[in-house]
Formats: sequence, C-alpha cells, structure tokens
Amino acid sequence: MARNHTKRRNAPGPAGQDGSPRPRQDRPRERSGGGDGEGWLWGTHAVVAALANPSRTCHMLLATENAAARLGPARITPEIILGKDLDNRLPPGAVHQGLALKVAPLNPSSLEDLIDRGISRICVLDQVSDPHNLGAIYRSAAAFGFNGIVLQTRHAPAITGVVAKAAVGAIETVAEARVVNIARALEQLADAGYHTVGLDGGGRRILADAVAGAPKIAIVMGAEGSGLRPAVAKACAELARIPMTELMESLNVSNAAAIAFYEASREGFPPQ
Repeated sequence: MARNHTKRRNAPGPAGQDGSPRPRQDRPRERSGGGDGEGWLWGTHAVVAALANPSRTCHMLLATENAAARLGPARITPEIILGKDLDNRLPPGAVHQGLALKVAPLNPSSLEDLIDRGISRICVLDQVSDPHNLGAIYRSAAAFGFNGIVLQTRHAPAITGVVAKAAVGAIETVAEARVVNIARALEQLADAGYHTVGLDGGGRRILADAVAGAPKIAIVMGAEGSGLRPAVAKACAELARIPMTELMESLNVSNAAAIAFYEASREGFPPQ
C-alpha cells in the first residue's frame, strides 16, 4: 500500500495530504485475536495515562501477572489474566503489552470550550481518516503544545484503542472538539483571533514564515489522498508549504503535522 503524503499542488495527482494507510510491514505483525476492542484501551502508555486522568471513567483493568507488577498500585484492582486470553479480548494486531482497560468515552469539548480555555495552539483535521495517523497526530500535538484538536463529526475516526495506542496516552491530555462544518469552524477561530494556516504543497509561503509571530495559531491538515477540500482551503487565512528537496514529493500526513506543530511552537516554547 502507498503511504499517506502531503503532495504539492503543482505535482501530478491530488493536492494536499495524500496517501493510503502505511504498508503492513511498517506496523506490528498481526496476532490472533477475537474481540472487537470496543471500549478498550491497551498498551502501557495508553492505560497508564487513562488511569491517571480524573475525567476518565474506568470500568475494568485486565493485566498479565508481569504487567500488573510493572504497573504497581492503580485506582482499580486489575484482574490477572493470561496473555493469550487477553489477545482474545482485543482486535487482531493489538500490541497490548499485557494491559487492557475498559473505559467510557471521554466527553468531547466544544470549539467554544477550546477558545474560552485560552488554548493558543489548535490542530484542525479535515477528514483525516486513518486511525494510526490520527493517533500519531495526537502524540505530536501533545509534544509541541497543541492542546486542542478539532475533528468533523462525520468522516473522522472514533477515538478507539487503535488511536489511543498510537497516541501513547495523548488522548487523555489533548482536548478533542467535534464540529459539523470545518470551514465554519475556521471562520469562528479567525473571529477569535487565530491565524488559520492550511498545510498544502502549493502554498505561496513556507510554513515557518506563515506561522512566525502569531500568538494564536490553528494548523489545518487535509485528508489522506484528497488533501484540503476547496471550501476548507478557502476558509484558511493562508496556505503554506513545508519546503522539501526534489528527491521527495510528499510526506506522511502525521509526519507533516509534527513538522508543522514544531514550527508553530518554536517561538517562546513551551507554548501556553
């Protein structure tokens, strides 16, 4: 399979972030499993972060004997289980590291909540659909002080165990808001003083120049394959590109997001 990319608009093919899920060999080898994973988080970082989040309702903690010993005291007592039995509770390929936690979903914030809380760095995702990419974007957002992510109510993945594992616990600290219309959300952010920058290979300015000096920034990333939709691109204050050599046409959307978050946060890091 092809990778997800950020393509230049003057290159053949669709504009913006482009690509399908990463090659299977780039992911952990799938193991046998029988569960659908609904309501479960797995992996050490995802489980520990959820247990530490007072806003997260936790129902059941499953752990192998070794994993329970590594975990130490937790706010709920783990049920000791064999690794092979834990495999069968989770989807195929779930790398659980001996830990799984049954949880209730977090209540999403509203866009108004993010603005009112004074979050100065926000990521807006226009139909990014691959859960591994979404999780990786959460992880980079937490690393570079982007404390809010805006997703569409439709055409965006649910925050599942797959997303949580890729996010390495960041879903517990980065606030999520869901909106019906991304273009209208960008208008609302602009009215609140955010400089809205759409990431696009055909942007006139390089990303570093586009974000320099802006006290409040919203970085907008387009979908794998089609990139930013025309109405969303039009709603951005400007489109910017990541400069690259001619040896490589594009980047995976999650890699492009990490670069964008870093560039937007360099001045006065750590951001508020």
